[in-house]
Parts: sequence; C-alpha cells; structure tokens
Amino acid sequence: MTTEINPNAAPAPAPTSKRKRALTILAIVVVIAGIAWALWYLLVARWHESTDDAYVQGNVVAITPQAPGTVVSIGADDGMKVNAGQVLVQLDPNDARVAYEQAVANLANTVRQVRGLYSAVEAGHADIAARRVAVEKARADVQRREGLVASGAVSAEELAHARDELAASQAALSASNENLARNRALVDATTVMDQPQVKAAAAQLRQAYLNNQRMAIVAPVSGYVARRSVQLGQRVQPGTALMTIVPLEQAWVEANFKETQLAKMRIGQPVELHSDLYGDDIEFDGKLASVGLGTGSAFALLPAQNASGNWIKIVQRVPVRIEVDRRQLAEHPLRIGLSMHADVSLRDQSGPVLATAPQEKPVLTTQAYSKQLADADAVIQKVVRENLPRSHG
Repeated sequence: MTTEINPNAAPAPAPTSKRKRALTILAIVVVIAGIAWALWYLLVARWHESTDDAYVQGNVVAITPQAPGTVVSIGADDGMKVNAGQVLVQLDPNDARVAYEQAVANLANTVRQVRGLYSAVEAGHADIAARRVAVEKARADVQRREGLVASGAVSAEELAHARDELAASQAALSASNENLARNRALVDATTVMDQPQVKAAAAQLRQAYLNNQRMAIVAPVSGYVARRSVQLGQRVQPGTALMTIVPLEQAWVEANFKETQLAKMRIGQPVELHSDLYGDDIEFDGKLASVGLGTGSAFALLPAQNASGNWIKIVQRVPVRIEVDRRQLAEHPLRIGLSMHADVSLRDQSGPVLATAPQEKPVLTTQAYSKQLADADAVIQKVVRENLPRSHG
C-alpha cells in the first residue's frame, strides 16, 4: 500500500514558535505591569502612608466629689446624654446647709461688731474732747489755789487734792488717747467691707456656700455617661470616682505608624479614615495634629532593656494624633477604642514636624463651676448690706 504525498500541503507549525509567542506575551504583560506599578508608585503610593494599627481616643472626664457626703440621688446612668452644669449626683445637704447658715450668722455678727468699732472711734473723739476740758479745769483750779495758799485762804491739803485731781484728769486723757489709737488701728483706712475681720468672716461664708453647692455634683462638660459606679446611700469622699463622661464630639484617632513611615509626615497633612464600625462606605476626613515624642515602649511602665545579651531588632511604632472633622463625628458617632484605618497624604510638605509655638489658649475649659463663686459673692454683699445702718426718712 503506498501513501500519497501532497506537495501543496503546508508544513506543521513547530512547537517552539508557540512557546516563543507565549513568552513574548508574558514578557509584555510583565513589562506593562512593571510600568504600571512604577507609575502608581511614583504618582500615588510614595505620597501615602497607611496603617490599620489605629484606634479612636477621646477625653474621659472623671466625675468626683469635692466634698464628703452621702449619696441621696443619682441623675444619670450609663449611655445617657448630659449637658454641662447638669446635676449628676446629689449628696445629703443637711450638714453643709447648717454650716452655711452658721457662716451667714457669723458674718452678720462680725459686720455689727465692726460697726461698733467705727462708733467707738467717734465716741473716742468725743471722750478725748471731754477729758481735755476736765484737764484744763483741773489745771486752772491748781493754779488758782497755788496763789491763795500763801495768804492762808486755801489750805495746803486742798491744794494737794487739786493737784491729785489734775493728775487723774491727765491720766484719763492719756488712757482715752490710747483707746482711740487702738480702735483706729482696727478700722483706719478701711470700709466695712474691707475690714479684715469682715473679710475673714466673708471667706468663711464663701467656703461654706461652696461646700453647700458642691453637694450637687454637676457635669463639667456635655457628653455621654459611662462606667457609673456610684450607688444610693454610698458615703463618698473627695476624689472618689463616681462615673465618667465621654464627649464624643471631641474624639480623635491615634494611629501607630512604623518609624520607617514617619520621614515625610508633617503637621496639617490630610488623612483619610475608615472605621470598622461603618466599613468603607463611610469616610472620615482627618488632619494630622501631632507626632508622638516617643515610642510606646519608651513610655511603658517597664521599658525594654536592649542592653541584654540576646537582642532582636524590632521596628518600633510611634503614635500619631489625627483630628477628625466634628461635623462628620456628629453624623456618624465613633466610640472610644474602635479600630480605624488611617491613610496619610504626604504631598503637602509645608507643615512642621513638631509644633513650633506654645498653645496660647487652654485646650479644654469648663464654665460649670464659675457661677458658684459669683453667687457666693452676691450672698456676702447681701448679708453685709442688711447689717449696715439704715437711713430713716
């Protein structure tokens, strides 16, 4: 049997040509991918640093009493919203109220006593005037009798009595001058309100008023109650932790970046934040506020001792504080301790690495206690005014 060969048939492709084509395509793909990665790195990646080691932080305001007392009322519980100045815990006010009333009575009595000092000064002037008249009269009597002794009209004994009367009048005048000087020293160059005894009594009243007001423990800031530990009937002392308040609108993010990521970080750079609570659908706008001044291990209670014989280098992490837009916090509240993802844009290199000027204004303030002292001063003015002499029409 013979096989016919067709001279016009095309030869079969060699296997090496297919392999070569595949390798060429693969090489092209790798080159394109490399170029794309290089462009992505040059244009995007090298201007960003990100980390998942980030957590929500915030101010945790401890509520503690300023005076001892027994708890008779609790005005807020865990999770409740409270406003600055709102009463959170009420202590038994009876003892403080009694001390306050005693201080009011003491101030009133002191004002009246000081009024007596002013009156004593005025009476002292009148007494001195009368004593001077008596001295002049006694001196005239002595001089008149001295001229009559030689003629026998006045006996020597009568002259001696006149001289004794003059000496007694002069001694009484000297005593009156000393009493006047002593009384004037207590009130000289002062008003009733400025007199030291009145100021001391007013300070006692001010302290008693504050202690009475402090029986109502108020919230220094607005926020949400957390970790309430106080119970009814509990006897508390100054400094006892009763509960905490967390103002969530003041929350920030603390991101722990590797030390190798910090070279181009500057204060003021924008940050994209995502929370595990809301996922990638919600993006928070942040701003780099400060870079930590040490690693976590440097401030640990027991810092690492790297001088030991066995040592392994570990890349350290430095905390970076990131401020979060408060409008977004109000729309999507964050809780203390939540995990976050932080991506810092490094393009803006105009900001400083560290703060260049001290803070001019307080970082946090409260006005919850300022009214108490003003009210105490108003009470003092009222007590003093009520115990001053009244004009009669």
